[in-house]
Amino acid sequence: MKTTQTILDEILVDARKELDEAQRLRPAPALRRMAAAAPPVRSLAAALRSGFGLIAEIKERSPSQGEMRPANVAAAPAAYEASPIVRAISVLTNASHFGMSMERLQQIRAVTTKPVLRKDFIFDEYQVLEARAFGADAILLMANLLDADEMRHLYSFTRDLDMDALFECHDREQIAQVPPGALIYGINSRTFAVGSGQYAAARAARESGAKVDSTTDLGRFDTGQFLPPNALKVAESGIHPHTIAAVRDQHGYHAALVGTSLLTAEQGVDAELAAFEQALK
Repeated sequence: MKTTQTILDEILVDARKELDEAQRLRPAPALRRMAAAAPPVRSLAAALRSGFGLIAEIKERSPSQGEMRPANVAAAPAAYEASPIVRAISVLTNASHFGMSMERLQQIRAVTTKPVLRKDFIFDEYQVLEARAFGADAILLMANLLDADEMRHLYSFTRDLDMDALFECHDREQIAQVPPGALIYGINSRTFAVGSGQYAAARAARESGAKVDSTTDLGRFDTGQFLPPNALKVAESGIHPHTIAAVRDQHGYHAALVGTSLLTAEQGVDAELAAFEQALK
Protein backbone atom coordinates (compact mmCIF):
# COMPACT_ATOMS: atom_id res chain seq x y z
CA MET A 1 0.00 0.00 0.00
CA LYS A 2 1.25 3.48 -0.88
CA THR A 3 2.22 6.10 1.68
CA THR A 4 1.68 9.75 0.84
CA GLN A 5 2.37 11.82 3.99
CA THR A 6 -0.91 13.63 3.39
CA ILE A 7 -4.40 13.61 4.88
CA LEU A 8 -4.89 10.19 3.25
CA ASP A 9 -2.32 8.70 5.63
CA GLU A 10 -4.14 10.28 8.57
CA ILE A 11 -7.44 8.75 7.45
CA LEU A 12 -5.81 5.35 6.96
CA VAL A 13 -4.63 5.23 10.57
CA ASP A 14 -8.27 5.23 11.65
CA ALA A 15 -9.35 2.97 8.78
CA ARG A 16 -6.91 0.31 9.98
CA LYS A 17 -8.33 0.58 13.48
CA GLU A 18 -11.85 0.14 12.10
CA LEU A 19 -10.70 -2.92 10.15
CA ASP A 20 -9.07 -4.46 13.23
CA GLU A 21 -12.23 -3.94 15.26
CA ALA A 22 -14.44 -5.40 12.51
CA GLN A 23 -12.24 -8.49 12.28
CA ARG A 24 -12.41 -8.91 16.05
CA LEU A 25 -16.19 -8.63 16.16
CA ARG A 26 -16.93 -10.57 12.97
CA PRO A 27 -14.24 -13.03 11.81
CA ALA A 28 -14.01 -13.92 8.12
CA PRO A 29 -15.91 -17.25 8.44
CA ALA A 30 -18.93 -15.37 9.78
CA LEU A 31 -18.69 -12.91 6.89
CA ARG A 32 -18.60 -15.74 4.37
CA ARG A 33 -21.84 -17.10 5.79
CA MET A 34 -23.39 -13.63 5.57
CA ALA A 35 -22.17 -13.21 2.00
CA ALA A 36 -23.73 -16.53 1.00
CA ALA A 37 -27.08 -15.28 2.31
CA ALA A 38 -26.79 -11.74 0.95
CA PRO A 39 -29.24 -10.53 -1.72
CA PRO A 40 -28.15 -11.03 -5.34
CA VAL A 41 -25.76 -8.51 -6.82
CA ARG A 42 -27.19 -5.66 -8.90
CA SER A 43 -24.88 -4.64 -11.72
CA LEU A 44 -23.39 -1.17 -11.38
CA ALA A 45 -22.05 -1.43 -14.93
CA ALA A 46 -25.52 -2.13 -16.32
CA ALA A 47 -26.96 0.81 -14.37
CA LEU A 48 -24.33 3.16 -15.82
CA ARG A 49 -25.00 1.93 -19.34
CA SER A 50 -28.69 2.85 -19.02
CA GLY A 51 -28.01 6.55 -19.61
CA PHE A 52 -26.16 9.46 -18.02
CA GLY A 53 -27.10 10.03 -14.40
CA LEU A 54 -25.86 10.31 -10.85
CA ILE A 55 -24.26 7.97 -8.40
CA ALA A 56 -25.76 9.75 -5.41
CA GLU A 57 -23.87 9.55 -2.14
CA ILE A 58 -24.86 9.27 1.51
CA LYS A 59 -22.55 10.34 4.33
CA GLU A 60 -22.94 12.21 7.60
CA ARG A 61 -19.86 14.44 7.22
CA SER A 62 -16.58 14.77 5.34
CA PRO A 63 -13.06 16.00 6.18
CA SER A 64 -13.25 18.81 3.64
CA GLN A 65 -16.87 19.94 4.06
CA GLY A 66 -17.78 19.12 7.65
CA GLU A 67 -21.30 18.11 8.68
CA MET A 68 -23.97 17.43 6.11
CA ARG A 69 -27.55 18.61 6.78
CA PRO A 70 -29.17 15.90 8.96
CA ALA A 71 -32.56 16.34 7.27
CA ASN A 72 -30.97 15.81 3.86
CA VAL A 73 -29.11 12.71 5.02
CA ALA A 74 -32.33 11.27 6.44
CA ALA A 75 -34.29 12.04 3.26
CA ALA A 76 -31.60 10.81 0.87
CA PRO A 77 -32.41 7.07 0.56
CA ALA A 78 -36.05 7.65 -0.44
CA ALA A 79 -35.17 10.65 -2.62
CA TYR A 80 -32.46 8.73 -4.48
CA GLU A 81 -34.74 5.74 -4.98
CA ALA A 82 -37.45 7.96 -6.49
CA SER A 83 -35.20 10.09 -8.68
CA PRO A 84 -35.14 9.25 -12.40
CA ILE A 85 -31.55 10.51 -12.76
CA VAL A 86 -30.02 8.50 -9.90
CA ARG A 87 -28.48 5.34 -11.34
CA ALA A 88 -26.87 4.02 -8.16
CA ILE A 89 -26.24 4.95 -4.53
CA SER A 90 -22.82 5.40 -2.95
CA VAL A 91 -22.58 4.80 0.79
CA LEU A 92 -19.43 6.02 2.50
CA THR A 93 -18.95 3.41 5.21
CA ASN A 94 -15.99 4.95 7.07
CA ALA A 95 -17.01 5.81 10.63
CA SER A 96 -14.13 7.96 11.88
CA HIS A 97 -14.18 10.63 9.20
CA PHE A 98 -17.58 10.24 7.52
CA GLY A 99 -19.85 9.12 10.38
CA MET A 100 -21.16 6.01 8.66
CA SER A 101 -20.99 2.20 8.99
CA MET A 102 -21.59 -1.11 7.25
CA GLU A 103 -24.89 -1.37 9.07
CA ARG A 104 -26.01 1.89 7.47
CA LEU A 105 -25.12 0.50 4.05
CA GLN A 106 -27.18 -2.61 4.78
CA GLN A 107 -30.17 -0.51 5.83
CA ILE A 108 -29.96 1.63 2.69
CA ARG A 109 -29.55 -1.41 0.43
CA ALA A 110 -32.78 -2.83 1.90
CA VAL A 111 -34.86 0.19 0.80
CA THR A 112 -33.59 0.70 -2.75
CA THR A 113 -33.81 -1.18 -6.03
CA LYS A 114 -30.63 0.49 -7.32
CA PRO A 115 -27.04 -0.80 -7.06
CA VAL A 116 -25.17 0.23 -3.93
CA LEU A 117 -21.48 1.11 -4.00
CA ARG A 118 -19.39 0.71 -0.87
CA LYS A 119 -17.18 3.81 -0.93
CA ASP A 120 -14.37 3.48 1.56
CA PHE A 121 -10.61 3.18 1.91
CA ILE A 122 -10.40 -0.46 0.89
CA PHE A 123 -7.00 -2.15 1.10
CA ASP A 124 -7.74 -5.61 2.49
CA GLU A 125 -9.59 -8.66 1.17
CA TYR A 126 -11.65 -8.72 4.37
CA GLN A 127 -13.21 -5.36 3.43
CA VAL A 128 -14.28 -6.69 0.03
CA LEU A 129 -15.93 -9.72 1.63
CA GLU A 130 -17.49 -7.43 4.23
CA ALA A 131 -19.00 -5.31 1.46
CA ARG A 132 -20.72 -8.31 -0.13
CA ALA A 133 -21.81 -9.69 3.27
CA PHE A 134 -23.67 -6.45 4.01
CA GLY A 135 -25.26 -6.31 0.57
CA ALA A 136 -22.99 -4.00 -1.45
CA ASP A 137 -23.07 -4.49 -5.20
CA ALA A 138 -19.79 -2.73 -5.96
CA ILE A 139 -16.74 -1.34 -4.19
CA LEU A 140 -14.32 1.55 -4.66
CA LEU A 141 -10.62 0.82 -5.27
CA MET A 142 -8.34 3.85 -5.06
CA ALA A 143 -5.28 4.05 -7.30
CA ASN A 144 -3.67 6.64 -5.04
CA LEU A 145 -3.92 4.19 -2.13
CA LEU A 146 -3.12 0.82 -3.74
CA ASP A 147 -0.27 -0.31 -5.96
CA ALA A 148 -0.88 -2.22 -9.19
CA ASP A 149 -0.52 -5.70 -7.63
CA GLU A 150 -2.89 -4.83 -4.78
CA MET A 151 -5.50 -3.51 -7.17
CA ARG A 152 -5.19 -6.60 -9.35
CA HIS A 153 -5.60 -8.94 -6.37
CA LEU A 154 -8.56 -7.08 -4.85
CA TYR A 155 -10.26 -6.74 -8.23
CA SER A 156 -9.95 -10.46 -8.85
CA PHE A 157 -11.51 -11.18 -5.46
CA THR A 158 -14.26 -8.63 -6.15
CA ARG A 159 -15.15 -10.33 -9.42
CA ASP A 160 -15.12 -13.73 -7.68
CA LEU A 161 -17.94 -12.31 -5.55
CA ASP A 162 -19.74 -11.05 -8.70
CA MET A 163 -19.36 -7.42 -7.66
CA ASP A 164 -18.19 -4.52 -9.79
CA ALA A 165 -15.32 -2.22 -8.87
CA LEU A 166 -15.03 1.51 -9.48
CA PHE A 167 -11.34 2.39 -9.91
CA GLU A 168 -10.69 5.90 -8.67
CA CYS A 169 -7.83 7.79 -10.35
CA HIS A 170 -6.50 11.34 -10.36
CA ASP A 171 -3.96 11.32 -13.22
CA ARG A 172 -2.56 9.33 -16.14
CA GLU A 173 0.01 7.57 -13.99
CA GLN A 174 -2.69 6.13 -11.76
CA ILE A 175 -4.81 5.13 -14.77
CA ALA A 176 -1.86 3.10 -16.04
CA GLN A 177 -1.77 1.15 -12.75
CA VAL A 178 -5.36 -0.10 -13.05
CA PRO A 179 -5.50 -3.83 -13.89
CA PRO A 180 -6.41 -5.12 -17.35
CA GLY A 181 -10.09 -5.92 -17.70
CA ALA A 182 -11.23 -3.04 -15.50
CA LEU A 183 -14.42 -1.46 -16.79
CA ILE A 184 -15.54 1.34 -14.46
CA TYR A 185 -13.15 4.24 -13.89
CA GLY A 186 -13.66 7.30 -11.72
CA ILE A 187 -11.69 10.52 -12.16
CA ASN A 188 -11.70 12.34 -8.83
CA SER A 189 -11.29 16.11 -8.81
CA ARG A 190 -10.53 16.10 -5.08
CA THR A 191 -6.89 16.14 -4.10
CA PHE A 192 -5.50 14.08 -1.24
CA ALA A 193 -2.02 15.56 -1.81
CA VAL A 194 -2.36 18.00 1.08
CA GLY A 195 -2.44 17.78 4.84
CA SER A 196 -5.32 18.15 7.23
CA GLY A 197 -4.71 21.90 7.51
CA GLN A 198 -5.97 22.61 3.99
CA TYR A 199 -8.97 20.37 4.59
CA ALA A 200 -9.75 22.25 7.81
CA ALA A 201 -9.49 25.55 5.93
CA ALA A 202 -11.86 24.29 3.24
CA ARG A 203 -14.31 23.16 5.90
CA ALA A 204 -14.16 26.53 7.67
CA ALA A 205 -14.67 28.32 4.35
CA ARG A 206 -17.80 26.32 3.57
CA GLU A 207 -19.18 26.95 7.04
CA SER A 208 -18.69 30.68 6.47
CA GLY A 209 -20.67 30.51 3.22
CA ALA A 210 -17.96 30.08 0.58
CA LYS A 211 -19.08 28.37 -2.63
CA VAL A 212 -15.62 27.26 -3.83
CA ASP A 213 -14.04 24.08 -2.47
CA SER A 214 -10.25 24.55 -2.42
CA THR A 215 -9.67 20.79 -2.21
CA THR A 216 -11.11 20.13 -5.68
CA ASP A 217 -9.85 20.93 -9.17
CA LEU A 218 -12.48 20.36 -11.85
CA GLY A 219 -9.77 20.56 -14.50
CA ARG A 220 -8.84 17.02 -13.52
CA PHE A 221 -11.88 15.80 -15.43
CA ASP A 222 -9.88 16.39 -18.63
CA THR A 223 -7.94 13.27 -17.61
CA GLY A 224 -10.95 11.21 -18.71
CA GLN A 225 -9.70 11.46 -22.30
CA PHE A 226 -6.90 9.05 -21.39
CA LEU A 227 -9.19 6.25 -20.21
CA PRO A 228 -9.64 3.10 -22.33
CA PRO A 229 -12.18 3.45 -25.15
CA ASN A 230 -14.58 0.93 -23.58
CA ALA A 231 -14.41 2.46 -20.09
CA LEU A 232 -17.50 3.51 -18.19
CA LYS A 233 -16.38 6.93 -16.93
CA VAL A 234 -17.50 8.47 -13.64
CA ALA A 235 -16.68 12.05 -12.63
CA GLU A 236 -16.23 12.37 -8.88
CA SER A 237 -16.31 15.30 -6.43
CA GLY A 238 -17.03 19.01 -6.65
CA ILE A 239 -19.97 18.68 -9.05
CA HIS A 240 -23.04 20.95 -8.82
CA PRO A 241 -26.08 21.54 -11.05
CA HIS A 242 -24.30 24.34 -12.92
CA THR A 243 -21.35 22.07 -13.81
CA ILE A 244 -23.11 18.75 -14.45
CA ALA A 245 -23.92 19.32 -18.15
CA ALA A 246 -20.26 19.97 -18.97
CA VAL A 247 -19.31 16.68 -17.31
CA ARG A 248 -21.62 14.89 -19.72
CA ASP A 249 -21.40 16.96 -22.87
CA GLN A 250 -17.82 18.27 -22.90
CA HIS A 251 -16.00 15.48 -21.11
CA GLY A 252 -18.07 12.47 -22.18
CA TYR A 253 -18.62 10.89 -18.79
CA HIS A 254 -21.29 8.25 -18.24
CA ALA A 255 -22.14 9.37 -14.69
CA ALA A 256 -21.23 11.79 -11.93
CA LEU A 257 -20.75 10.81 -8.30
CA VAL A 258 -22.39 13.56 -6.26
CA GLY A 259 -22.74 13.82 -2.50
CA THR A 260 -21.98 17.12 -0.81
CA SER A 261 -24.10 19.21 -3.19
CA LEU A 262 -27.14 17.05 -2.42
CA LEU A 263 -26.52 16.62 1.29
CA THR A 264 -25.77 20.26 2.12
CA ALA A 265 -28.40 21.89 -0.10
CA GLU A 266 -30.37 24.44 1.90
CA GLN A 267 -33.50 23.80 -0.16
CA GLY A 268 -33.37 20.06 0.57
CA VAL A 269 -32.20 17.01 -1.29
CA ASP A 270 -35.33 16.69 -3.48
CA ALA A 271 -34.99 20.24 -4.75
CA GLU A 272 -31.29 19.77 -5.47
CA LEU A 273 -32.02 16.59 -7.40
CA ALA A 274 -34.61 18.53 -9.39
CA ALA A 275 -31.96 21.16 -10.17
CA PHE A 276 -29.62 18.46 -11.48
CA GLU A 277 -32.46 16.98 -13.55
CA GLN A 278 -33.30 20.37 -15.04
CA ALA A 279 -29.64 21.03 -15.86
CA LEU A 280 -29.40 17.77 -17.77
CA LYS A 281 -32.40 18.41 -20.03
